[in-house]
Amino acid sequence: MVDEQRFDVIIKGGRLFDGSGGRSGVRHLGLRDGIVVAISTTPLDERGCPEVIDAGGQWVMPGFIDTHTHYDAEVLASPGLLESVRHGVTSVVFGSCSVSAVCSDADDCSDMFTRVESVPREHVLPLLRRVKNWSTPGGYVRHLESLPLGPNVASFLGHSDLRVAVMGLTRAVNKQERPNPEELAEMQSILGEALDAGLLGLSTMTTKWDKLDGERHRSASLPSTYATWHEYRALNEVLRERGAIHQGAPNIVTKLNMFLYLFASIGLGRKPLRTTLITLMDVKSNPLLHRLIGKLAHACNTLLKADFRWQALPCPFEVYADGIDLVIFEEFGAGEAALHLTDEVERNALMQDEAYRRQFRKNYDSKFSPRVWHRNFHDAEIVRCPDESVVGKSFGEIADAKGIHPVDAFLDLVVEHGKKLRWRTTIANHRPERVKAIVRDKGAIISFSDAGAHIRNMAFYNFPIQMLKMVYDAYIQGRPFMSIERAVWRLTGELGDWFGIDAGRIRKGGRADLVIINPDGLNANVTAYAEAPMVEFGNVRRMVNRNDLAVTATVINGRVAYREGRFAPDFGKAHGYGRVLRAGEVPAREAPVVVTRAAQAA
Repeated sequence: MVDEQRFDVIIKGGRLFDGSGGRSGVRHLGLRDGIVVAISTTPLDERGCPEVIDAGGQWVMPGFIDTHTHYDAEVLASPGLLESVRHGVTSVVFGSCSVSAVCSDADDCSDMFTRVESVPREHVLPLLRRVKNWSTPGGYVRHLESLPLGPNVASFLGHSDLRVAVMGLTRAVNKQERPNPEELAEMQSILGEALDAGLLGLSTMTTKWDKLDGERHRSASLPSTYATWHEYRALNEVLRERGAIHQGAPNIVTKLNMFLYLFASIGLGRKPLRTTLITLMDVKSNPLLHRLIGKLAHACNTLLKADFRWQALPCPFEVYADGIDLVIFEEFGAGEAALHLTDEVERNALMQDEAYRRQFRKNYDSKFSPRVWHRNFHDAEIVRCPDESVVGKSFGEIADAKGIHPVDAFLDLVVEHGKKLRWRTTIANHRPERVKAIVRDKGAIISFSDAGAHIRNMAFYNFPIQMLKMVYDAYIQGRPFMSIERAVWRLTGELGDWFGIDAGRIRKGGRADLVIINPDGLNANVTAYAEAPMVEFGNVRRMVNRNDLAVTATVINGRVAYREGRFAPDFGKAHGYGRVLRAGEVPAREAPVVVTRAAQAA
């Protein structure tokens, strides 16, 4: 047999969605040496092929791209990133929300990361102290390349990380301090080095509720929030000139500075600045906001030549909490005061104090203060508690039965049970028809999983699967709002193109990163709650999803990483799966394969 006929993997008889948005059709794929070498309407020669996957009745599509994660610490401890790969994700982006592990030392990185992203400091700090031997973008990329990566990875340079590396942590969180001209020039130079190393751009943060961990400056906001727009403009000059991306977070409490981001993206008389912000959601606290900002972004892109995208989550934004440990409480004074304290005895004493409770009730009852959380304890269900009589009830129901304020009912239970009290609420995307409108929005990209962060609070690792379920359900019910082809494009090809990375398409001669989806597995399990231990972080139990019937196989670099509920024995341990994706390394796109009548009939 001649070498040209040899395949490492054959995927036969699946309906191919190539990521272009064009018409799908039944195809047979041959993979060799990490490349898609054959896309055929007729069966391929299987002789000598060590792995043949029968995808009859299933969907074959590019591996999903998750462009907003916080895997910065986890990738150093467990580079397989199994929780994303099992859901068909083959490429991830981290360094989000101004936090990265590129320039600052281990202690500074830990202080910036662990409280904001709700990961265990007692494991992250020793990990960073043990492995972090780099302080430059080039050194960071080289370290990533040395790891047995599971998915492909790409990163932003975090502005908080950059600011601390240049100014020092103490000055970077002092609102009276500004970088001098030499320091600002150094920031621009390091950002240029990061882009030379292949990083995607810069991530920033202006929401004040993201706070530092540790003892040195505990509860100070992230360093990026102390920057003036003059500093942002200087860094945007570098991004604009290089065609790089500004990933940002406006002040999501007041929302007003989103107009500054929009203006910076405008391309009239200059190059547009590629800008993406969190997030386009149908929040309960402001049900009209998503309609306004979605249309505003589209208008800026079409009329003012901007290149602006909101990040949009295609599923309900449901959050869980153990006691009072949830980031939404950082948005008002009483919540900040409790979360500032790490000692349980001190925290309980505070929550029992009547003056503190009056302040909490005042914050809770305020109808006109800016907020993200809807502040309604009647819409917060207890799911686990040593006192089983309260499980399944809301704090509001318990308060009504006792004739007390909902805040008092909540604080009483937190003081009595601490983190053994687990509860949930949905903050946004609670109206299915509005979610369908959001994922169709031309000013949005499908993103914002926050994978790797908030491990006890949120689980959106499988958001692409949830989106496919939503689209497929509507099709089955005879009320389609989006074709499967377009949904796949929004989850793959559109993201690869906009972020400028080699991902998101299946094409002959292209890298073989793909996922096989069983549409029969797009069932209720897709949204079911589950937990799994994180071995790399002391077996802390992470919120996850388990939809193993939906994902038949995940293939990375032509190697079957995951198949039918099992990972390859060497996955996450051996090189040869994922690689570092550098910005701009995108091959020329071939025209999508034409689907013949015979293939359509098949």
